[in-house]
This record gives sequence, C-alpha cells and structure tokens, in this order.
Amino acid sequence: MESWRMVWREGFAPVFPTAGLESLWQALQSDDPRMTQGATTSPPPMQCYRESAINGCCAIGWCGWHGEKLETVGEVEEFFARSCYEADQRLGEPAGCRWFLNWYDDTPRDQMRMELLAEVERSLAQRFGIDVVERAASRERKRSRGRTKSVAAA
Repeated sequence: MESWRMVWREGFAPVFPTAGLESLWQALQSDDPRMTQGATTSPPPMQCYRESAINGCCAIGWCGWHGEKLETVGEVEEFFARSCYEADQRLGEPAGCRWFLNWYDDTPRDQMRMELLAEVERSLAQRFGIDVVERAASRERKRSRGRTKSVAAA
C-alpha cells in the first residue's frame, strides 16, 4: 500500500468528524475550487489573517472547516496542526503525516481527486456499512422534497 494511503487510513480518517468526511466527499466529487493544493488555508495562515474568514483550504482543513463549522483562518490552521499531530501519534512516527501531505500537494489535481475520493468513500463505508453514493443520493432526495414542500406552501 502506498504510504499516503496508510497515513490517510490509519492517521487522519479515523479521527475526522463524519460531517467533515461527507463534505470532503462532496468537494472532491464536484471539484470545489475552494479546496486548495499547496496551501493549508486561503488566506494564508499568517498572524495578520488569523481572524479572517476562511475562503478555502486543503483536504485536512476542509474536514474541520465543514465538519466542525470552523470559520476563521486561525481555527482551520489549529485544526490542521492538531490533526497532523494526532496522525503522527496514531502512526507512531514523527512527521508521519508528511507522506499524505506531500502526495496531496504534489499529485495532479484530477488524479488526487479520484484517488482521495475513493479513500473517503472507503472511510465512510467503514463507518456506516453502506454505499456513500447511496447516502448522498438519499440526502439530495430529502432536500428536494423539502424544497417542493416549501414551494407548495408558498
């Protein structure tokens, strides 16, 4: 198994909130331009932007931004740092998270999206034992029914 996959499976994915993984799945699926490569956050994690609203971030930060409803660059940067530390602890290797981070930043975007999407689906399927695509379709049907009811009520 490639090192990045092992880091994702054993270091990162087990500790991310389900809502964060589901949101990451949607971002990978739709190629959301707010999901960045080569940078932890947008704006960058500098002191002068610490309280600024987050506009985009990497896959790790995404799980905190959307999974824990974080709002600022500083909050997402702290989530990123904590996630990397926890992954290193789980892996028993100082800076072990680098295998995933380097792969994520250096892999062409379309390839990264396809491969990470498969890993996120695997992670979610392990949590729920059902097909992730089926879950997403079910959520979309519920949203559509809600919109239909609100239109009918108007």
